[in-house]
Amino acid sequence: MRVTLETPDRRGSDSLKWGKYAGQEVLPLWVADMDFAAPPCVIAALQRRLAHGVLGYGVVSKSLEETVVRYLQDAYGWAVRAEWLVWLPGLVTGLNVVCRMSEGGVLTQTPVYPPFLSAPVHSARALTRVPLAFRNNGWQMDFPALEAAMRAAGGNAPKTLLLCHPHNPVGRAWTREELATLADFSVRHDLLVCSDEIHCDLLLEEKRSHLPFARLSEETERRSVTLMAPSKTFNIPGLGCAFAVIPDAALRRRFMGAMAGIVPHVNVLGLVACEAALKEGGAWRETLLSVLRQNRDRLETAVAALPGVSMTRVEATYLAWLDVRALGLAHPVRYFEEHGLGFSDGAEFDAPGWLRCNFGCAPEMLENAISRFARAVKMLRAA
Repeated sequence: MRVTLETPDRRGSDSLKWGKYAGQEVLPLWVADMDFAAPPCVIAALQRRLAHGVLGYGVVSKSLEETVVRYLQDAYGWAVRAEWLVWLPGLVTGLNVVCRMSEGGVLTQTPVYPPFLSAPVHSARALTRVPLAFRNNGWQMDFPALEAAMRAAGGNAPKTLLLCHPHNPVGRAWTREELATLADFSVRHDLLVCSDEIHCDLLLEEKRSHLPFARLSEETERRSVTLMAPSKTFNIPGLGCAFAVIPDAALRRRFMGAMAGIVPHVNVLGLVACEAALKEGGAWRETLLSVLRQNRDRLETAVAALPGVSMTRVEATYLAWLDVRALGLAHPVRYFEEHGLGFSDGAEFDAPGWLRCNFGCAPEMLENAISRFARAVKMLRAA
């Protein structure tokens, strides 16, 4: 079945992404929100639900549970049970719940998605940051640095590891070998591992497949909270629907206890959209991946031709991580905004001098953005 990605005009709408620069000639390339309309199967399911007319409190249906279980089995060979699922109004909520239930400090690897840095603070948990290693124009986990951080903490060593898998913003899809080494590390230090896998359906390397951290072994399954959602893959983040997969019953009780009184139920439209996307959105996703791969390759080629700028290979997500440190800009985001481009500031990810670029947009818009970016960089070189 032929699928076409639609890109409605979002200017003047309720879009957070586009509203940031309302009235300005700035292309928004910042927040992780694509410009593609949701899959037709999702729109149709929502229309059917709205036609019913009553939008009261909802419950997770058996059909939705079965859909998620089947999807995880088919996509990742992960045999999940319905009782392992805990539903959430967003993945960031899950990060905060995990930090709230943590029995000690929290460890994470930077640069990383900003809520990884703020969630421990919200729960008054000490945060240990270990930088990823940047070697040979690529990002790797720095296992000696992780070990050193645990030794330095002594009796106050972290009890929880927040893992971004695939990684936002550096775009890595961690290999089985890397995950196995991290699993060994987590077992030796008795760490609870919260794995954010919201971008797991967006691997851009065609010969690669996603491996859930929890699926490595019975031991990793026992100590894992895996956070997933249809929101990034199918571009429905505004519907607020996510879920945690928690195989261990005691850990699941702790998680739900930490949710009590502060986490609302998922809204009925989010549940409907999730089921439709996972059950019927496969062809749309394949078309999306094709467009994202082309956009990634086009951006990568353009950046490679510019002096003072570099870009690491994006193995997963629709987010490019641009190194502009060599340009010598005191305020990189501000400079590029002045030239019509709105990026995410690397400082928010614990990496000043870097920019995150969302290429989940129409190829025509990306071409416009590339032209503006090249012109802005060349103006610096000519000054």
